[in-house]
Amino acid sequence: MTRTLLLKNTRIPAAFIRQPEGFGGEADGDCLRGDLIIQNAQVWRFAGSDEPVSADETCDLNGQLIMPRLTEVHAHLDKCHTIDRLGAVGGDLMQAIESMAADKHQWTAEDVYQRANQGLEELYQSGCQLVRTHVDWSEDDTPPLAWDVIKQLAQQWQPLLTVQYAALTSLDLFNDITMATRVAARIARDGGVLGTFVFAQDGMQEKLTTLLQLANRFKLNLDFHVDEGLAANLTGLEQIADAAIASNYQGHILCGHVCSLMNLNGRPLQTVIDKVRRAGITIAALPTTNLYLQGRTSGTPDRRGITRIRELRAAGVPVTIGSDNVQDAFCPLGQHSPMNALSLACLTAHLDPPFADWLRAITTDAQRALGVAPTYTDGAPLQQLLISSATSTAGLVAGGNVRCVLLTDYLNKFATTGISHV
Repeated sequence: MTRTLLLKNTRIPAAFIRQPEGFGGEADGDCLRGDLIIQNAQVWRFAGSDEPVSADETCDLNGQLIMPRLTEVHAHLDKCHTIDRLGAVGGDLMQAIESMAADKHQWTAEDVYQRANQGLEELYQSGCQLVRTHVDWSEDDTPPLAWDVIKQLAQQWQPLLTVQYAALTSLDLFNDITMATRVAARIARDGGVLGTFVFAQDGMQEKLTTLLQLANRFKLNLDFHVDEGLAANLTGLEQIADAAIASNYQGHILCGHVCSLMNLNGRPLQTVIDKVRRAGITIAALPTTNLYLQGRTSGTPDRRGITRIRELRAAGVPVTIGSDNVQDAFCPLGQHSPMNALSLACLTAHLDPPFADWLRAITTDAQRALGVAPTYTDGAPLQQLLISSATSTAGLVAGGNVRCVLLTDYLNKFATTGISHV
């Protein structure tokens, strides 16, 4: 028996309607607005302007927004929430690496579990349904302590939250094909993602070639920390693209940071971007950590630690946005919130309204980057959707007192209390 729910005065960002033909609704800026018909806990369509709808239950949303749940493409749950015990921090990327390396002597399974679980709780409360966290790998094929802890948490958080874990290895590990093969095999056996840190190492092309060959062999998706700096000699992104094209790699590649693209303009920039597009690479812009670490001088920085989001997107390269480090040596502030990261990216990279299209960077485009089919509103089960107290995409991205909750939780509360605001 069909059960029908009518959500009156609903707004949906137009970017989240897969098939607008026949879905209905009236254009309202970068959204569609109307009375949304839900059948058997699944979004159907907007009702016609004069269409009588026989509903089992009706709720007036007063223009509040409905959208897919969020995706966090880049977190570091093994490191998060350590800032209070690090003492004085502040410096560039290498100083942050040294500070975190010293802190690892305090890591126990219980310590990592508590901090990472706090991070996952924050991500869930921010509206996420999918998260990828990096985990610092060891020097050989022995998984680090945090790897097993994150695997345990990933199991415990299902089905509320899907957690992917990427091994953040040293690129030099791929000098030794025997050891690298054992590492790749272990990551594949554990259902993980193969990652590495690419930062002007010697013999980079040969190591990347080995890495891509192993990724193809073990059917591993790839996630790179690459060119995390503003020096002129950082060419890792282009070399990754070259290696991916040469190896005919068929998986998903996500490249985070790529701050050094800010050094390129004109034809040199376009050449790199064209290779990235041909290689099928998605970029993860990470404004919080990069703004904190990059361009440091003895005074106020005069360069922005961000990649070329607008140029990449204009050229057809998918761009996602992530929270990155939260309250550790790499970023003493920050929040586990893709929406907050997007808000900061809009200010930093001059991402202009209308914002519905930029919301893809923390939803549908982000899901694709992690190898997951994107969630659109039309046809979506209610448990895959959020409702926001915002009534416009600008209000949504601005944050502040805006709240986002699971649509199912909202409807359960409405059924119990009759309260229709988020």
